[in-house]
Amino acid sequence: MKKIFLQILYCVLFSCSTIQAQKIAPFITISTENTALVYSTNPQNQLVQLYFGKALKNPLEYAQLKSPTLSSLITQGTGPVREPAMGVLHADNNPSLELQYLNYNTKTEENIQSTEIRLKDPQYPFYVTLHFKAYKNENVIEQWTEIEHEEKKPVILKYFSSAFLQLSAQNYYLTHFFGDWANEMRIQESLLPEGIHNIESKLGTRATNFDLPSFMLSINAPATEEQGNVLAGTLAWSGNFKLGFENIRYSEDIGHLLQILPGINNYSSEYSLAPKTSFITPSFIYTYSYSGKGQASRNLHQWAANYGVYKGKENKSTLLNNWEATYFDFNEQKLTTLLNEAQNLGVHVFLLDDGWFGNKYPRNDDQSGLGDWQVNRKKLPNGLPFLVNEAKKHHVKLGIWVEPEMVSPKSELYEKHPDWILKLNNRPENLRRSQLVLDLTNPKVQEHVFKVIDNILQENPDITYIKWDCNRYMTNVFSEYLKDKQNNLYIDFTLNLYKILQKIRQKYPDVELMWCSGGGGRAEYGGLKYANEFWPSDNTDPLQRIFIQYGYSYFFPMGIQCAHVTNWGKQSLKFKLDVAMSGKLGFDIQIGKMNSQELKLSQKALENYKNIQNLLNTGEIYRLIAPYNNHQTAWMLTDKSKNKAVLYAYNLNTQLGDYFVPIYCMGLDPDKKYLLTELNLENESQPQLPQNGKVFSGDYLMKAGLQWFLNGSIKSSIIELKAVN
Repeated sequence: MKKIFLQILYCVLFSCSTIQAQKIAPFITISTENTALVYSTNPQNQLVQLYFGKALKNPLEYAQLKSPTLSSLITQGTGPVREPAMGVLHADNNPSLELQYLNYNTKTEENIQSTEIRLKDPQYPFYVTLHFKAYKNENVIEQWTEIEHEEKKPVILKYFSSAFLQLSAQNYYLTHFFGDWANEMRIQESLLPEGIHNIESKLGTRATNFDLPSFMLSINAPATEEQGNVLAGTLAWSGNFKLGFENIRYSEDIGHLLQILPGINNYSSEYSLAPKTSFITPSFIYTYSYSGKGQASRNLHQWAANYGVYKGKENKSTLLNNWEATYFDFNEQKLTTLLNEAQNLGVHVFLLDDGWFGNKYPRNDDQSGLGDWQVNRKKLPNGLPFLVNEAKKHHVKLGIWVEPEMVSPKSELYEKHPDWILKLNNRPENLRRSQLVLDLTNPKVQEHVFKVIDNILQENPDITYIKWDCNRYMTNVFSEYLKDKQNNLYIDFTLNLYKILQKIRQKYPDVELMWCSGGGGRAEYGGLKYANEFWPSDNTDPLQRIFIQYGYSYFFPMGIQCAHVTNWGKQSLKFKLDVAMSGKLGFDIQIGKMNSQELKLSQKALENYKNIQNLLNTGEIYRLIAPYNNHQTAWMLTDKSKNKAVLYAYNLNTQLGDYFVPIYCMGLDPDKKYLLTELNLENESQPQLPQNGKVFSGDYLMKAGLQWFLNGSIKSSIIELKAVN
């Protein structure tokens, strides 16, 4: 009888895709292959989170769960005195908000289930729509919020979380990453204390410079790579962000409860929203893993390759950058020589970095010229078309550096349009890297920034690569354009940045774009919707890059992390190549000073890289040995068919008496045989790997493993594994 009743109930509730508000509580199921997020309503017709965890085989059984009384979306001024997910000052100055359920709509198209839940304040024409996309195969949920109203005057949005998740457990262990310029991705895992804990940015631009808008949360006990329950989340936003965690313990009303509130930081951003317009929050992307942090990363990587990164599955261009070879001091002759070196090396692109522009105020250092995007006639008398043609002669493409959101006080743009600049006119200018930020809330400035790119590509349609940089954050900001709506500045700046990028992508869909910000200042999926890759850090010392790139691997595929061989560090060229080949390989080094053996090794590395690049873009990562508190580290990537894999192994600064754990491979097919080939050998007859050229079963490699084979400090090895008959 019980089963029959549940079936009848299910038919009533789900007989159509749109359920009107009614006495029978709805059951709204947002589900991937492994995880379900289920909502219903309480007696007050408020939305409640009924379930969040492993998906049940029979969705009818969600109806048996006890419905909580606490609204899943806590609002300001009404209900529980907890951290609000949403708050508003209405047009009549009423500072309260109550949201009641109206209806929902859901549809499934191939791999994606899309759901909208519509809510309304019963006293005001104020509407909130909750949006969800559940990516079935990737086991990832994307969530965002849309706010609109029909009040007589603008309202002030005070809180506007993208999502609001609730968990109930005894303990939580938060892993997040922090740092600063050239010192990105310092890892910290700690027991989440009672109360409110925020990870946030107030930088405006270059927003991820200090903290990443991403986290992993282990439930009940610290998770390992392959064991434990883990919630991993990341906010797709290039501006100020806040990841809020309210850990409620021993409450007589709700017991143990953790509220997770990710979204735009409301610092100086109580947003004025006009009637009949909509405010859309950035997406929060999250995955629930029941098999440790490694599976959480693999879920996010697959989502990124398929949906999150612009052309994420495609191979990216290898390049030679002129920066460390010339800095600002170059001319046509020097660049032509470097183009010849790029051809000899075998890269796809020669990237012309900072210093190619400015005439009245030439860009000969970082003190002047930003904003004057005319080719410097002294350095490049024949303009960019000359370099494009020279690149063609050398069978490489040309790329170019820009920083279009910024302006130097010593520039023609500054002199002509002081009202285009974010600054407090009655206070001293607060310069960083001798520059200020342009006001992207102003439509004229938006058009200027678009034209920076458009003019370059219109004149030079064969330029195929853009490095978009952003080298300072916001301070002492004021927009003359916004006048009395200064609290809209931080948010509108980022929204208009995306409008510009979208316009560029519509016109130039095939140009490759690196998302750069003085290092790791824009490591987030908001910009990566338009960019093919990002620059993780200005620190290119390969020993430190191991830690930086390993840290980013928790949230981002290795193939979108730009990694260059440079003069930073005193390690061998092989070590530098082996580290750079674990990301998106590039060179920023004086190729002309290489001896023949070094050039040959670099050329061979490029050939090897092209053979494994698809694994870096779409492969599944297994972090085998962490570099933290170790003198060794190893990780590997496998393709979905389990026919191909690549293993990276590194010795760090070792000490006498160190114990090195064996390498136990993961992600292979136990029934397949794999040929092991060590890449980038300095001497083909002297491999470091004793098993080089031999065949082993996947079962052997995963269970018996490989004894650690590197000897001495700062050693490296890349091993390709190919399935053979």
